[in-house]
Order: sequence, then C-alpha cells, then structure tokens
Amino acid sequence: MAEKSQREHQQAGGPDEPAGNSDEQKLSLVGSVALGTGVMIGAGIFALVGQVAELAGGWVPWAFLAGAIVVAFSSYSYIRYSAANPSSGGIAMLLKAAYGPGVIAGSFSLFMYVSMILAESLLGRTFGTYVLRPFGLQDSALLVPVLAVLAIAAAALVNLVGNQWVERSATVTAALKIIGIAVLAIGGLLASGLSSLSRLFTTADRTPPESGWLGFLAGVTLCILAYKGFTTITNQGADLRKPERNVGRSIMIAIGLCTVLYLLITVAVTGSLTVPEIVDARDYALAEAAEPAFGSLGVTLTVIIAIIATLSGLIASLFSVSKLYDMLHDMGQAPGLPRHSTHQSLLITAGLAIVMASFFDLTQIASLGAILYLAMDIAIHWGIIRHLRHEIEVKPWVPFVAIVLDLAVLVPFLFLRAQSDPFTLIITAVTAAVLLIVQWLMVRRRSRHQDHAG
Repeated sequence: MAEKSQREHQQAGGPDEPAGNSDEQKLSLVGSVALGTGVMIGAGIFALVGQVAELAGGWVPWAFLAGAIVVAFSSYSYIRYSAANPSSGGIAMLLKAAYGPGVIAGSFSLFMYVSMILAESLLGRTFGTYVLRPFGLQDSALLVPVLAVLAIAAAALVNLVGNQWVERSATVTAALKIIGIAVLAIGGLLASGLSSLSRLFTTADRTPPESGWLGFLAGVTLCILAYKGFTTITNQGADLRKPERNVGRSIMIAIGLCTVLYLLITVAVTGSLTVPEIVDARDYALAEAAEPAFGSLGVTLTVIIAIIATLSGLIASLFSVSKLYDMLHDMGQAPGLPRHSTHQSLLITAGLAIVMASFFDLTQIASLGAILYLAMDIAIHWGIIRHLRHEIEVKPWVPFVAIVLDLAVLVPFLFLRAQSDPFTLIITAVTAAVLLIVQWLMVRRRSRHQDHAG
C-alpha cells in the first residue's frame, strides 16, 4: 500500500515541486520540527489565551494541558498512516484511502484545508494586533486587517524562494520565538513568585469557569488550535528525509515542546493578570501580562516575539498547506486557476487567507477553524478504525479514544457558541455546505471526464 501511494504521488507530480528531490534538497528532522512548531507557536498562544480564559476562567493552564492530551491521542492516527504512506498530501491521501475518491474524502480534505487557511488568517490578524499594541491601535477595524494582508503577502513571497529558504528561516525563527517565549514565561514566573508554578497543580485561588465543566471543555476546543499545526508535518512526507521514521518523531517533539512552553506562559499570564483583565485584552493578552512584570520594555519584547512568531508561522503554514492543495488538485478534489501557474497552490492559499483575514475577526476565525478541524479529525479516526486498521497496523482503541475526546470538547463548544454567538455557527454551516457542494461538483466533473476517456 505504501509503494502504491508513493507511486501515485510521483505520477501526480505537484505543480510546485519537481519529482524526485534528492536527499540534500529535502527537509531534515530539525527543519521539520521547526516548520511544525513554526505553525503551532503563533496565533495559538498569542491570541487565544484571552479567548480560552473567557470560557475556562482561571483554569487556562489546565485547558492547554488537556488540549495537549487530546492532540496526543489524535496524532497517533496521523503518525501511523504517514509512516506507511509518506507524501506531500498526507491527510488527503489518508482520507482517500479510508473513504475512496468520492465526496466524503474530498469534503473532509477541504475541511482541513480551510481550517489551515483560517489558522493563517488568525496569524495575520494577530500580527496586526500586536504590531499596533504599543500605539494603542490594537482594536482598529481598518489597520488590523491591512497589516494582516501585508503579513500574508510577505510570507507568500518568502515561499516563492524555495524549500531551503523556508527551512532556514523556519529553523532560525523557531529558535528565536521559543527562546523569547521561554524568557517571557520565566520572567513572569519570577515576577509573580516561583510559588505560582504550584497553581498548575491546584485549583486554589483560580477563578472557575462561569459555565463550569462545559466552559472548561469548550476552552479546550480553542486550545487544540494551538497544537493542530502538527498535522502540517504529515504533508512534508515527500519533502522529508527518512519520512517513515522522522514524521512521527517530528510530530511528538513538536507537541512536547509546545506543551511545555504553553504551560509556562499561561501560568505566568494567570499569575500576572486577573481573569477579567485577560478577557478584556483577549486578542493581545500576552502583551498585557508582560506590562505588570516588565513595564513598557516587556510589552516591546512581547510585540517583537509576536511579530517573529506570526510571520514565521505564516511562512511555515503556507509552505505546508500549499503542498496539501497540490495533492487535492492532483486528485481532482480541488479546482485550479483558469490559467496554469507554477505556483497556483500558493497563490490560491494566500489569496483565501487574505480574504478571511479581511472579513472575519479573531473570535470568528478561531471558532470556525476549530469546528472544521475537529469534524475532519473525527472523520480521520473513524476511517482508520473502519477501513485502514489492518493495512497500517494500528491499535483501534487509540483512535476510538481520540474520537471520544474530540466529541467531549466539541459538543460543549457548540452548545455555548449557540448561546453566545449563533452567527458564527451559521457561518460555519454555510462554509461546510459550500465545501460539500464544491466537492460534489468536482466529483461529477471527474466522473464525466473518466466516462469520455473510456
């Protein structure tokens, strides 16, 4: 099965990538981890802490830890399949293998693709918000989307240079932002007292969620967005050295590294600010938390780290998501541009991210992205259990637990959003319906072409 998948990919030959890249041109394990963490450490931690606090109250660190547990179970299915079938469109190939080349596989592949684009628009708007924070313009309805568009466009230009530039920039910026966030977290802990670390292991002195466990579980749904960038590593199969071994290693290292950083920074934030203060500054909570501990210098440092994190996250995400679109287009599951372009996947991905960053705010983007991602994730695990468990030798109980955990956080999130923000759920439903219709039309067109060819 692995040989067949690899042969199909080589025959498809994505438009942005020549077939048969040599090992010297492929990503190393370090480069793969850098790209993965580049996507993960970005808007997730800089923009979502306040939104998570709005749902989970003072239990924010626990929510991020719970998110890591959910993602750890989810990663098993991706690792097992990607080790057996490495490709540049790992998730799309997985869904096709599980459900066949029809509407179901194509629709959930597009769910994943759109959720990744939403993550890019989240990165863009977070970039704009933090850049404007020192000037008190972080709530500007005009300047935030303008800067988001400029950030996405700049990241797309970097990707046009090629794999080596993307890997080098990702490696350097990943190291910078990991060190920067660690410095902020440790500094914040020292300022609030090392005893604040003990609050990670107790609920004492923490403001409980207004909606109790429902609010906590709904907050975990948003925390998953801070980790879900690990799935982009599965799209690196054709660009990664020794993917059978390194895909799994890269995913686990990236998740573990992000978990430690997220716990440190959220403990520091909740030690510096009250829950109402975090919620009031929900789009730029890290910058707000740095001010009591470090003053204006802390705000400036946080802004610099946020700029590095969001721009590098955009570069890494555009690289990986464009590879996914290449595979979807080659499989006849996604449309192309009217005129052939050697970089059409990158242009389409960046263009859609720009549109979403222009018209949706951070809360809508996060909610829409989380729902689409978890729906796709559940489909992945169900497909593994029903159709692929023997071919890729999985232990069925692991993806089953992953489904249960996904539903345990998604259902409360939908329930609370229906009460507080029904418009976002309507947008989500419309988006899902459009993707289903697009996929149905693509399948019909592909069937007609096959009939004519026969």
